[in-house]
Amino acid sequence: MATSLWVRTIRHHRTDRQVTVPCGRGDPREALLEACHALDLPEPLWLDKNQREWEEFGMTRFLPDAYFEAVPFERMEIELIDPDAGSKKSRDPRNQ
Repeated sequence: MATSLWVRTIRHHRTDRQVTVPCGRGDPREALLEACHALDLPEPLWLDKNQREWEEFGMTRFLPDAYFEAVPFERMEIELIDPDAGSKKSRDPRNQ
């Protein structure tokens, strides 16, 4: 199974619209552009904050101020879906 990018818009604390597109782990911007096109949304600004979150967590979010025009949602979240990664175990000793 291939790695995918899950893109969803959140409105009134619920998933409003969503799409999944093929994506590589390194740089999701091309897949994000494809997803925005599929959802008929403008592409958000990719800031250093987004890059750090992507590298550390495999996900990031965009608020309306990341767009040059008004958007009809509270935030857009993107997340890497990698079926081969398996689940990560917590390093917290309370969960042992």
